[in-house]
Amino acid sequence: MTASITIIGLGTGDPDQLTLGIWRRLQGAERLYLRTEDHPMVHMLQDHGIAYTTYDNLYEAKASFPEVYEGIAADLIRLALAEQGEVLYAVPGHPMVAESTVQILREQCPAHGIELTILGGESFLDEAFTRFGFDPIDGFQLLDATSMTTASLQPQMHTIIAQVYDVHTASDVKLSLMEMYPDDYEVVIGHALGVRDQESIVSVPLHELDHAEGFGNLSLIWVPRTEREDVRNRTFNRLHEIVQILRSPEGCPWDREQTHQSIRKNLIEEMYEVLETIDDDDPDAMCEELGDVMLQVMLHSQMEEETGAFTVYDVIQKLNEKLLFRHPHVFGSNQADNSEEALQNWEQMKAEEKRRKGIKPEQQSILSGVPRDLPGLMKAYKIQKKAAKVGFDWEKIEDVYDKIDEELTELKEAVGSGDADHTLEELGDVLFAVVNVARYLKLDPEEALSSTNRKFLRRFEYIEEQLRISGKSFDQTDLLEMDRWWTEAKTRT
Repeated sequence: MTASITIIGLGTGDPDQLTLGIWRRLQGAERLYLRTEDHPMVHMLQDHGIAYTTYDNLYEAKASFPEVYEGIAADLIRLALAEQGEVLYAVPGHPMVAESTVQILREQCPAHGIELTILGGESFLDEAFTRFGFDPIDGFQLLDATSMTTASLQPQMHTIIAQVYDVHTASDVKLSLMEMYPDDYEVVIGHALGVRDQESIVSVPLHELDHAEGFGNLSLIWVPRTEREDVRNRTFNRLHEIVQILRSPEGCPWDREQTHQSIRKNLIEEMYEVLETIDDDDPDAMCEELGDVMLQVMLHSQMEEETGAFTVYDVIQKLNEKLLFRHPHVFGSNQADNSEEALQNWEQMKAEEKRRKGIKPEQQSILSGVPRDLPGLMKAYKIQKKAAKVGFDWEKIEDVYDKIDEELTELKEAVGSGDADHTLEELGDVLFAVVNVARYLKLDPEEALSSTNRKFLRRFEYIEEQLRISGKSFDQTDLLEMDRWWTEAKTRT
């Protein structure tokens, strides 16, 4: 006799909805196993003297739901192989809706030579569509409360969240939903839908979701679809749609006219505005400015989407693939116990990427990879760091101090010669030598200069403030007075 497992659905719990065929299989079962006894239809089995075995003990014995489901599937396979006959396994609702054990059995039974048969039953979704009163063709998604994330939410679709076993799970769901929906957004809780004398449907504002009572194995949450702008505006798809509209013939004339080259500098400017908010430790401003940077990415991506070259989703895919590939110590088998080892992994995988593109890293210049249009100080810093990795470096910082003195002397001579081009060259040499000092001190010269710029601005603004208090203009003061205010400002900043 061939080993076989037949899976049947017990429906939502209403005996009137159980098919005659399923009931006959239950009555004639020699070996009946239930995933859980916690289901309304079990009373009907008991009333008719139908024997069964449940796996409720595994819920206590195992540490997680996945372990429970694996354990149930393994035992059913063992039973089918041991007795070489049919094992009847009954689950709540429909076997193919939110039943992990069924999916595990579908994957594993063929390898064991076990014949698997699945017989339907009324799904909780059938009752949900009826009781909540929406048509799934309008757009519908089913999510598991134990594993859902904000990223899976699509507010323009009706969302049913199942497996809301208890108030703790409901609290986790609430927190995920509140990342997308307003606190007062109305959601609907359904308990035991379709079960006579047990069904309960209640609407609550989202922030009160986990204050409701009655959560259990037969609880669902319905989040109605919406076109509300305050909800849609929290989605990436809405951003993509807006940028498409701006660039369309019916959109903004200015946006339509832009090219990569015309808005090239905007990206740089927006990045510097982000840096300013970081320096000011201003999270609200940072949030806004990061959005402006994102807009530049969206505009450039949209321009290429219009030519068919790539879309913003291609950009996202390449970034995701790069992050996964360059972090083998997180997403692979490599190890990294500290940031230095993590950086080594990153560089190794970066070199491997080049090889896969037909580029031989060992044949490239040590100084390759430094962006052409970086600000001067930043570029000098990166060039020096790359050169230092192969030993082209000063032995001690005192040598760098001497080099600065040497370059200053040459700068003075160049100034004295009146040769502007030579003076410019020597000034660059002085700055390059100063960058070497910053590198030796493990300080970023760009950050150091930015800090000094901010300090100068604060002190100069103090001079301007004192002039206003005195009722003077710059024409009515002198360097001696301004220097005194400058000294005062130094004590305040």
